[in-house]
Amino acid sequence: MSISKIPVIYNNAYDISVPPTHRFNGTKFSELLKCLHGSSFANKLDFTQSSPVRYRDILRTHASDYVQRVSTESLLPEEIRQINLPITAQLIKRSFLALEGTYKTALKALETGVACHAAGGTHHAHYSYGSGFCVFNDLAFTAVNMIEHGLVDNVLILDLDVHQGDGTIDICRDKAGIYTCSLHCEQNYPFPKSQGTRDVPLNRHLEDKAYLHQLYRTLNDISREFTPDIVLYDAGVDVFFGDRLGNLDLTLDGIFKRDCCVLEHFKNRNIPIATVIGGGYDPSDTKIAQRHLSIFHSVTDVF
Repeated sequence: MSISKIPVIYNNAYDISVPPTHRFNGTKFSELLKCLHGSSFANKLDFTQSSPVRYRDILRTHASDYVQRVSTESLLPEEIRQINLPITAQLIKRSFLALEGTYKTALKALETGVACHAAGGTHHAHYSYGSGFCVFNDLAFTAVNMIEHGLVDNVLILDLDVHQGDGTIDICRDKAGIYTCSLHCEQNYPFPKSQGTRDVPLNRHLEDKAYLHQLYRTLNDISREFTPDIVLYDAGVDVFFGDRLGNLDLTLDGIFKRDCCVLEHFKNRNIPIATVIGGGYDPSDTKIAQRHLSIFHSVTDVF
């Protein structure tokens, strides 16, 4: 499968304001967009903005009272502490837009074989509360709504962020047709871990070779158990050895090989794949944006 341009979904409203000392990179989204436009493969990308999500679709994966509290900026103090981001109109708008962004990315992937979201991967958000910088869960939202709308029967959520996607697992646990797989650092947030379809705990400081070996085995194990109609791939870069919330020791080359391994595996099986950027944390938003380039670069290489 080969396509002339890779669909990239983004939105100019994805940035949020956070205090200078906050560990979340609030402007990495616009920085990523700048990096993409300035990249050597920019002419291979086709940019489309996300749009507002349908409220009733959110209620398939999130409790109506929680969604209402988010939309009216009336979250309880303990809920805000758990999300650990300033709850502003800016964040609320971004949270709703990013849901539709990942969903639209998946729709594009069904058409072309692959598509990328320049955001997404908010995998710690649960059914009735947010957590760990995540307000709503775009991965669970997309998987559930694609099935509910009759677009696909089976969805694989492949989560390679350094942190386990506990919210995704909990929302999707009893949903027919959804297989969750998480490769994550065992000695890292969240505590305790949830139980997904397939969980692969990794010891801290794992390096490229051992990580890629484990990934290869995992992809083959999944293939023996499940054939998805689409893959939602969380390509978090917080597996990087310098990430301040990481604990794994992958190099930039290792991350690129990881992404190519995933993409080639599903391309060879003619299974569409939609990618999201997931986590990545550094004092410099520009450095994080440059690390997030990996998934876009690898998509242009593989496809």
